Amino acid sequence: MSEFNLSHGIEPEFEQARDEIIKSLTESTVFEKNPDLKKCIPVIVEPERVISFRVTWEDDQGNCRVNRGYRVQFNSAIGPYKGGLRFHPSVNLSILKFLGFEQIFKNALTGLPIGGGKGGSDFDPHGKSDNEIRRFCQAFMTELHRHIGADIDVPAGDIGVGGREVGFLYGAYKRLQQKRDFGVLTGKDTRFGLNGSFIRPEATGYGLIYFVQNMLTYLNKDIKGKYCAVSGSGNVAQFAAQKLINLGAVVLSLSDSRGALIVKDPSKPFTNEDIAVIADLKVRKGSLEEIKDDRFTWLPGERPWKHLPKVDIALPCATQNENDANDVEALVKAGCFLIAEGSNMGSTDAAVQKMEALRVAYNESVKSGNPVAPLWYAPGKASNAGGVAVSALEMAQNSQRMTWAPERVDQELNNIMTNIFNESVDNSATYTHEDLGSVVKSSAQKTDATVSALPSLVQGANITGFLKVANAMKIHGDWW
Repeated sequence: MSEFNLSHGIEPEFEQARDEIIKSLTESTVFEKNPDLKKCIPVIVEPERVISFRVTWEDDQGNCRVNRGYRVQFNSAIGPYKGGLRFHPSVNLSILKFLGFEQIFKNALTGLPIGGGKGGSDFDPHGKSDNEIRRFCQAFMTELHRHIGADIDVPAGDIGVGGREVGFLYGAYKRLQQKRDFGVLTGKDTRFGLNGSFIRPEATGYGLIYFVQNMLTYLNKDIKGKYCAVSGSGNVAQFAAQKLINLGAVVLSLSDSRGALIVKDPSKPFTNEDIAVIADLKVRKGSLEEIKDDRFTWLPGERPWKHLPKVDIALPCATQNENDANDVEALVKAGCFLIAEGSNMGSTDAAVQKMEALRVAYNESVKSGNPVAPLWYAPGKASNAGGVAVSALEMAQNSQRMTWAPERVDQELNNIMTNIFNESVDNSATYTHEDLGSVVKSSAQKTDATVSALPSLVQGANITGFLKVANAMKIHGDWW
């Protein structure tokens, strides 16, 4: 990577995301087959525009409060900037650049015409009244409205920004712009003619499970009865758990920033009723430690990965770098064979390297005729792309001045996640240096009798997204 003369040690989260993409490309045959694409790297890793601004707002005591607001408009090669707004005290430019950079390739993977961006503020909504959150959202939009629009930049929700906040933001935008530009924000309410999309709240969690189902099909396995460890308890985790329960899987855990809630007996797992209780709890910014149920054990300050004796599937759905190499080791000892991220960059670089090494070891065992237990990893830019996919479908509905039926949106989501999986498998097989032997391109070509090596979904997703964006940039004259 030194040949690209890139900075290190300044913005750690962004540099981790950037270096993962470059590693996937340099360790594949992409640059051997397309040497000109190397020229794109110094261009694609720089945002087209970074907007930073102060946000002054009034708390309930009449005090003037100040936060920092940001919007990183990273890449618009294949469509308007698209990505969420995060309100959390950890927000800084490095985190937003990492999220915006990941968003470029995630959005490209969906096959929909959307570019990549991200924004937010270091504002902490926890402990704030509804009135304080409303006043903050209105103050935030006082500056942001100058830089967004349905064909320019379309924000959505993220951590700390749900349907309530999107409503406040859109109301402020409408007043400031003096027009109803329905497509300027996604994640809007579906009630009262507010032009949201059905399945948008569920989309990231549901899409994650649809992606996992494709992985399981490739492995000749079924999701029913599988023991699933889930982290997080926000929107993604809740709907991922709900979909797992409805498909007959066993949900063993959820977590939040204060600790992990795990089942004592897998025969008494989380139910849809439990998920509904947790959803209500999270709306009022409560913690899972408030749940008093003899079926569960509360582990303060812990993540669930090291505390479950048997796991088949692990789904990090909380935040970045929540799954480290030691967690991977513990999960493998518990029998885990599949890890798919519902969070963005949910695994540390060391964890990714360990998971990829275990995948390679499995492939070698397949070639020798004595397959060992596999471990297959799906990165968030592929497996959690369902949320932004349905956001783009919401944009399409807004352009048509129509609302699609939930069944149509859900089927479109399922199709998009299947296409992402198949393209990632195909491009990994096409551009890898590995001898995959009996690898079969795309799950559509699999048969029950096929025993296949496992392609790298990390490499496949990164290559697929990069090729789409880099070639579009060249056509536009962004590099030459």
